Amino acid sequence: MAQVRPMRADARRNYERLLAVAVEAFAEHGEGASLDDIAKRAGVGSGTLYRHFPTRRALLEAAYLDRIEALAARADALAAERAPGEALGEWLYELGVGMIRMRGLKALLGPAVTEGDSAVATACGDSVRSAAGRLVRAAQREGTLRPDVEPIDVLRLAHGVATASELADGEGRHIRRYLGLLTEGLGSRGR
Repeated sequence: MAQVRPMRADARRNYERLLAVAVEAFAEHGEGASLDDIAKRAGVGSGTLYRHFPTRRALLEAAYLDRIEALAARADALAAERAPGEALGEWLYELGVGMIRMRGLKALLGPAVTEGDSAVATACGDSVRSAAGRLVRAAQREGTLRPDVEPIDVLRLAHGVATASELADGEGRHIRRYLGLLTEGLGSRGR
């Protein structure tokens, strides 16, 4: 069995600087931020960036992993303090706001909502799909969500609501209204 060697101190510093700069760059320019510019701003060469993050997707995932895990954990916190349907609605709101405020996050979560149950799932997509699944099943047991709704349906619709809200004003001020329209349609009485 191969042993994983710990990262050298200088490599760890480069990795952490790259991540910090990537978060800033993605916030400024979205998922299309220049990788060469990220490397330059971090004070490393492009080769160093690609050694740590071989693809743009790998860098996006590393940059947003903590935020995505926090959003997934938030689902459980909401489920513990609110009724299932209300917890689902609030989580979808927080997820949508996150997709708008953290430029690049929507692009990262895009494959999670388009690939569904495919084998191409990533850690980011898995945690969000799992959180959505728990909330959806609880709302269905409560009777506030139609029984034919799948968690992936809810994620795809939330992605669309975030996009529509962002298109409406660039800041997502309409997201709560759009989610209200969506959840009314998904409700058990919306059949």
